[in-house]
Amino acid sequence: MTISTAPSTMRPSGHVLQDPPAPELDDQEPVTTTVARLRSAFATGRTRDFAWRERQLRAMLAMLENEEAAIAAALGEDLDRFPGAAWSADIATTRIEVRDALKNFRKWARRERHLLPLSTWPSRGFIEREPLGTVLVIGAWNFPFYLTLGPLVGALAAGNAVVVKPSELAPASSRTIKDLVAKYLDTDAVAVVEGGVEVTQELLAQGFDHCLFTGSPQTGKKIMEAAAATLTPVTLELGGKSPAIVTASANLDVAARRIIWSKLANSGQTCITTDYVIVERSVQKEFLEKLLATVEAFTEERPDGQPVINRRQFGRLTGLLSADHGGRIIAGGGADDQRCLIDFTVVLDPAHESPLMSEEIFGPILPVITVDSLDDAIASVKRGPKPLAAYLFSNSRSDHERVVRDVSAGGVVINHALLHCMSPQLPFGGVGNSGMGSYHGKWGFDTFSHLKSVVRAWARPDIPLLYPPHTEAKARIVRKVL
Repeated sequence: MTISTAPSTMRPSGHVLQDPPAPELDDQEPVTTTVARLRSAFATGRTRDFAWRERQLRAMLAMLENEEAAIAAALGEDLDRFPGAAWSADIATTRIEVRDALKNFRKWARRERHLLPLSTWPSRGFIEREPLGTVLVIGAWNFPFYLTLGPLVGALAAGNAVVVKPSELAPASSRTIKDLVAKYLDTDAVAVVEGGVEVTQELLAQGFDHCLFTGSPQTGKKIMEAAAATLTPVTLELGGKSPAIVTASANLDVAARRIIWSKLANSGQTCITTDYVIVERSVQKEFLEKLLATVEAFTEERPDGQPVINRRQFGRLTGLLSADHGGRIIAGGGADDQRCLIDFTVVLDPAHESPLMSEEIFGPILPVITVDSLDDAIASVKRGPKPLAAYLFSNSRSDHERVVRDVSAGGVVINHALLHCMSPQLPFGGVGNSGMGSYHGKWGFDTFSHLKSVVRAWARPDIPLLYPPHTEAKARIVRKVL
């Protein structure tokens, strides 16, 4: 059975997709000037003011509401994304972050008071959250607005000046972000810098008070290495091979629909998409029948194939399929190299050591691995690096607890996929090879804040126990107190 999917009407049939051109940078001031200008703005204290923070967040909300057409057009040009998907994947998700920050940022910034041990008496302690300073946000191409503007929300709510570096691989989105930030936000404290690898390196060389990067583990290592030269702390939102485990007790219809839905989002070019499925052998045949039927139903609007961002990614993905992966293609397998379209492809039981199972796929290819039990599924996941997400489909509460306890992943979703990324009430981030640090909601605010410990002591009484001379009597009292 061969299933294929299609381009939207935004990409005319027969159009040859070219790799994106480098953005025009003639109107861009030097990086050193931009960073110095933002540092000067932060030094005035203007970004610390709660009224300033609220104005920026409300301006972001207005931008997302007023400029939906421009954002959708940019996403259509870069990613061949339908307008409805542009709204749900990039606009609505960012609006959720902005609204949550507007509602809560003053509460997040409150002093956090703590009782101190008797050894510090007479004193009281509290944590003061202060903005870090001038920070850098490096966005990703696959959700260029959400993964660039989403971190910006936390940085602004925390009171920082921010340099935003969109991905050059989505040039229309990058230019739109630059234009909209200039139109809606305080450009003395928020600046968009466009460009490729060289520009990113130049930015990191300036030294920032924090850098948040979203991208691949390979690039994340380079970002971390470059940031180390200036001791810039980093939050790395990376990726990995996120599994979906389907047990014998699962609702197989629901599992098939939700797994394929997650994999079709942005043609599988999503860091938390279902990278591969692990299914128990006792329900494998029934599950595959439902999975393939779902693929056929869900890909009717794209009968020619799933669009891939550029030729480099297209070549990498088709190379994974053409390599000796040891599995059997049971759906799809075709590709259109003129338009960079790849059929949604299901590969049954590829070899664990094959590139298809050792590399993050990041495209419309879904391996399905058969195991005998949940124990075998968990062991299979634990053989590889820790993933950004792990999904479990099971109606057994004990299965839920097993996976939550035994599978180390950035996040776990039970009986669904992707949902943990959509809630600012939960931290989002990776672990191990899938990233470090977290953001969204309060966690984004704290990522871009310094949690300053403050102890306030009183001048009286001034107890002499710690002062010279250090007598035996004093030592005995101190030992009892401590």
